[in-house]
Amino acid sequence: MRSQFRFRIRVILACVIALALLILVRLYFVQIVHGDEYALKADRQFASGSTGLFDRGAIYFTDKNGNLISAATLATGFLVAINPQLLTDPQGAYDALAAVASTTVSREAFFAAAAKKSQVYVEVAHHLPEAIGQALAALGLPGVQVLRERWRYYPGNNLAAQSIGIVSYGSGDTLVGQTGLEAQYDDVLTRSGDSLYRNFFAELFSNIGNLLVHVNDAREGDIVTTIEPEVETRLANDLAKVNQQYSSTESGGIIMDPATGAIFALANYPTYDVNSLQDINPALLSNPLVEHVHEFGSIMKPLTMTSGLDAGVITPDTTYTDTGCITVSTAKICNWDLKARGVIPMKQIILQSLNVGASWVATQLGQEKFREYFTELFGQKTGIDLPLEGRSLMSNLSKPQQVGYDTASYGQGIAVTPLQMIRAEGAIANGGVMVEPHLVSAVRLDSGIERAFDWSSTTPVFSTAAARQTTQMMVGVVDEKLQNGKAIIPTMSVAAKTGTAQLTDGHGGYYTDRFFHSFVGFFPAYNPRFIILLYTNDPKHVTYASDTLGNTFLDLTHFLIDYYQIPPDRGVPAQTTVLSV
Repeated sequence: MRSQFRFRIRVILACVIALALLILVRLYFVQIVHGDEYALKADRQFASGSTGLFDRGAIYFTDKNGNLISAATLATGFLVAINPQLLTDPQGAYDALAAVASTTVSREAFFAAAAKKSQVYVEVAHHLPEAIGQALAALGLPGVQVLRERWRYYPGNNLAAQSIGIVSYGSGDTLVGQTGLEAQYDDVLTRSGDSLYRNFFAELFSNIGNLLVHVNDAREGDIVTTIEPEVETRLANDLAKVNQQYSSTESGGIIMDPATGAIFALANYPTYDVNSLQDINPALLSNPLVEHVHEFGSIMKPLTMTSGLDAGVITPDTTYTDTGCITVSTAKICNWDLKARGVIPMKQIILQSLNVGASWVATQLGQEKFREYFTELFGQKTGIDLPLEGRSLMSNLSKPQQVGYDTASYGQGIAVTPLQMIRAEGAIANGGVMVEPHLVSAVRLDSGIERAFDWSSTTPVFSTAAARQTTQMMVGVVDEKLQNGKAIIPTMSVAAKTGTAQLTDGHGGYYTDRFFHSFVGFFPAYNPRFIILLYTNDPKHVTYASDTLGNTFLDLTHFLIDYYQIPPDRGVPAQTTVLSV
């Protein structure tokens, strides 16, 4: 009998403890997780009873120390609405409003709304700050309502604008993500209207469930990006300077970790202010780094070289006779300066950027092998977590004419996106393995739990040996050729390649005086922390990419070395003068 009594007491005690724990968890969700939401709902004197407050998850940058910096959040203020049927003195009402908020309440909008006598609710001003909203509400004007409002706000203004994206009204009256990460992760960022009042137990156990499910299935959370705000700012500013200096049509750049695919910066110019969309050119809403394709020119040569080394049809010591110009399928292919080099080794193809040499390597590979390598590199989308990713244009590699393969070997006749290009070049930096480029590292659930995405999938393309051999050639570009050897960093190995491609004229040919410039490089060369891709489209009064982008690449390299305090990977060579760049 006593044992049964003790058992019952224990059961009751367990139930009491469980109930207490549930109450504590509920208090946590009410006061911590949803505290701000309930505070806003409690502000009855300003909240509209018929309209819910806009709600959406946040987007964060991540600084080099792992701190989260707001990229997209919610701002709270007031809107002003009128009831034209109750507004007996429109002029007097406007004068009273203008005395408090002359710059935020438009006279034209106010009187146009007041003329709509058949309506009972017309909004005339939005996004009023707290002090002005409170002052307007205190006036107590008949027919005038001052209501709480919340809207999307981007603290960085134009920082990473094309990548972060925008929200606007979809097919109905709901604000949804339209571009960038706002669109890609709309299902995660979207908040249901009844999120505060859902069944507590459903909320509790769904959050417990989130501990176990894959992050791709998570809903109603914030997203954490890999974008580093200082690096993004520096890249964006440098690109703006290049574009303005050379009057280019567009300039862009990407900074990525070639070992993980994490993108630290993704910027292009011109751009736009995400908080001011009234007069924006709709074309700026697209992301050229993801959506547009280009013929990149000679930065394709390292990929051709690595393909030949990997296939075993050449070695670094292989030589060929450079004649300056060759004829392939009735088309003439020449070096940039039309000069012959005679018998030279493979390294000189990269150091001197020789079109004839790259064409020779393509011939040694043969059409089938060349097509296999380039299809592996560019035949598929990268899988970047941004919408509307473009596809490469490589139809020349499906034709029997050898000239299509020869021109592709030095970056003409095929077009790829900047994201595809940096991913492919990253395979050289990463020991022959391509990774998944990405912008979002994790989702922070409403419960406060953070779940990381799995971006570990890789694609082996080249052998480690072949990638290293090409890297050694690219290091020579910086140490020996760039700025006539003055660009060398004695304590840091840097691998790089420039690219200058003729622009198509739209009629099957190429301009002789209009170019697309590109630059790619990574460092430390044999264990890279960063790979940088830069381009500028149609720069004026300048021919070569080393002139437009060389200094920018070197400045970014020195900035990243200093900012991340990357340790030296080599000593100061003997009899070498340390030069500042």
